[in-house]
Amino acid sequence: MDSNLKIQDPTFGFITKKPYVAPPWAVHLNPLPRHVISLGHLPTPIHKWNLPNLPNNTEVYVKREDLSGMQLSGNKVRKLEFLLAEALEQGADCVITIGGIQSNHCRATAVAAKYLNLDCYLILRTSMNLVDQDPGLTGNLLVERLVGAHISLVSKGDYVNVGSVALTNILKEKLLSEGRRPYVIPVGGSNSLGTWGYIEATREINEQLEKNGGEKFDDIVVACGSGGTVAGLSLGSWLSDSGTKVHAYCVCDDPEYFYVYTQQLLDGLQAGVSSRNIVNIQNAKGLGYAINTIDELKFVKDIARKTGIVLDPVYSGKAALAMVRDMAENPKKWEGRKVLFIHTGGLLGLFDKEKEMNSLIGNWSRLDIHESVVRKEGTGKMF
Repeated sequence: MDSNLKIQDPTFGFITKKPYVAPPWAVHLNPLPRHVISLGHLPTPIHKWNLPNLPNNTEVYVKREDLSGMQLSGNKVRKLEFLLAEALEQGADCVITIGGIQSNHCRATAVAAKYLNLDCYLILRTSMNLVDQDPGLTGNLLVERLVGAHISLVSKGDYVNVGSVALTNILKEKLLSEGRRPYVIPVGGSNSLGTWGYIEATREINEQLEKNGGEKFDDIVVACGSGGTVAGLSLGSWLSDSGTKVHAYCVCDDPEYFYVYTQQLLDGLQAGVSSRNIVNIQNAKGLGYAINTIDELKFVKDIARKTGIVLDPVYSGKAALAMVRDMAENPKKWEGRKVLFIHTGGLLGLFDKEKEMNSLIGNWSRLDIHESVVRKEGTGKMF
């Protein structure tokens, strides 16, 4: 079936391609997306987050991007709404993207591609001693393989020395030689087109605030792993004149790298603003990307037990911990402020931390049934 024809058929608004109309405060950006595909369950809710030990009169709210759709959950779906619309416009019959072995972006891309009748090719980064082994079915890998994504493994050494762009080009050339029509999506979906996902999310946040009385947030806090989400949020907040300060906590590389990369994304839209003037980027990578200390995992557990919010260990877990620590160390900076934390999803990545989390969880035992309790075979139905 021709995916371009299929996508034109309205399916109650979901998985539907439609012309994109930019917010009025962003129409001068160039280029403007032509179309968008509805992939996420939007708008995602915002609610108060009762974090313990906050500075005086500080309120923290959380935007639940982790609820943007079960298989597509997280911030990546917003970027894919624009990127995959372009893939269809260009007549692609498959997509290529790249990321870590537990990449949320790769999982979301694999699912979204299948929704649109596109094949998906993933290049996943792993350690040298695992690159020639079956990657298994843990976390994101299970979903990717269930939906039929073609997975190619690359060692961390080759990833660093060859680079993500060259690696995706190698696979692109191979597919072209086989008569395929691939569309390449960069790491995290973070290019200037993907940035529109969080320019649009800024409009969504502003509309949610207007419906709730109009009081604005003083600060937005978010994890930064590839740059597109941060670029979109900071640009959208600046263009919409919200007065909101955007704080990004990077979980890989370093702040200088992301200031430069975010600037490239902004320049790609002819935004005419310096990244350093619209976002504050701090380091929260700890031991390294997707590597956790016991304190970080304990924080994820403690927040889940105290608030019911399950953070992922790679992105939002590290960002939230960095925010909470900054609030404890610099309470005057945060006192009386209304803060929005963007929960970017990634729950499936937590399954990759099972061994490390096991010693922190506990809280199970066999139910003690006294010998005096009457027992009769067949009393309890097992359904």
